[in-house]
Amino acid sequence: MTVVYPKAVLWDLDGTIIDSEPYWLISERRLVESFGGEWSEADGLSLVGSGLLNAAAFLNRRGVDMPIDDIVDQMVAEVNEMVDREIPWRPGARELIESIREAGIPQVMVTMSYRSSALAIADVLGVFEDLITGDAVTHPKPHPEPYQLGAAAVGASAHECVALEDSGPGAQSAVAAGCATIAVPLHIALPESPEYTLWHSLVGRDASHIAEVFGARQ
Repeated sequence: MTVVYPKAVLWDLDGTIIDSEPYWLISERRLVESFGGEWSEADGLSLVGSGLLNAAAFLNRRGVDMPIDDIVDQMVAEVNEMVDREIPWRPGARELIESIREAGIPQVMVTMSYRSSALAIADVLGVFEDLITGDAVTHPKPHPEPYQLGAAAVGASAHECVALEDSGPGAQSAVAAGCATIAVPLHIALPESPEYTLWHSLVGRDASHIAEVFGARQ
């Protein structure tokens, strides 16, 4: 049986490669509480997969009396500092990334985090052909633009790529772009869907599993 590999694998960052959501929650809570408000885990999880400008606008509506760009800058700086102290790798992610590299498949990071955050992880891993980040797109996820740009970065169409995502907005973005999409939820459960393949963990996965998902839609 011929193994059919995609032309590229497109990776989300937060929640898929690293579990940084607790760091974002800490930063969000600090900001809201500094203006006298209250912030819960449920509030933070409601923003998973959102673009940072959208998240900052939400915090602004919750009483953070700062310009939107300043809210983003402060959160990014705080989360980057926490990641610098300890990278919260998602189990199985590095092993799968290495297996894909060994199979010769290009990899692109497609994240709504800003470039400074993405670079910190990309530099450690050293495998990504390009980074599509939240500060470089016109339309954030769930719009298809991020994944369309990710595919184009390696000269492919989204239909020729596999995307890995942990969030609803991210999966919607990848599906809308036309990627064969693998949803690997972490903090928020995602339902079974004919639009994507649902994995409950990255542990034990390798490039052959990526090929299976891609081949199933050919």
